[in-house]
Amino acid sequence: MTVEQSRSPLFEGISPESRAAMKACFDVREQRFRVDEVIYDFDAHRDIIGILAEGSAVVERIDRHGGRTILEHLEAGGVFGEMLMFENVAGDSITVVAERPCRVWFMAASQVTKRCENACAHHSRMVENMFRLVADKATALSERVEVLSRRSIRDKLLCYFSLLAARSGGSDFSLPFSLSALADYISADRSAMMRELKKMREEDLLSVHGRDVTLYAGI
Repeated sequence: MTVEQSRSPLFEGISPESRAAMKACFDVREQRFRVDEVIYDFDAHRDIIGILAEGSAVVERIDRHGGRTILEHLEAGGVFGEMLMFENVAGDSITVVAERPCRVWFMAASQVTKRCENACAHHSRMVENMFRLVADKATALSERVEVLSRRSIRDKLLCYFSLLAARSGGSDFSLPFSLSALADYISADRSAMMRELKKMREEDLLSVHGRDVTLYAGI
């Protein structure tokens, strides 16, 4: 079990010794992926849970017209799979794509949720963690809907930045992904979003340095 895997919320409250035993218990297989390689296709894998052991990835939706929307950003320790799936629209494709070289653990969801023959304590805890993750995903989706419901690019940015600031407990926070990915996340043209960010900086509403953002008083 690596440091990254130990950070996964799926393993919260489970000892390092139990985590090592779980690899055999859940019949885990490991696979590596290159940048931009598809890690997981929600249409093709119905009973699989993936844990990002190393690297970073995005959950993206491609609509029938080729439009790309970032649904979620995954860092090491992140979890994805059918049980944690976003609502899909007929004709759309949802995949997990590697942003950096990735190492991923895969296991059958049925192995996690079924009754454990050995009555392992870590098995019960993992099921609890899974349900908590489902609830967290629902919260993330609700926040995304809140952002996308705003009409203008500025309003979308301010809504999302306010959510991140509240989560960080202050006016300084870091974006979980690049500015290009941010444009996809708020469903805006990147050039138009960058122009709006420039205007907001000129109006002293915020400052942006790479992924680091500061909201100024009054926002």
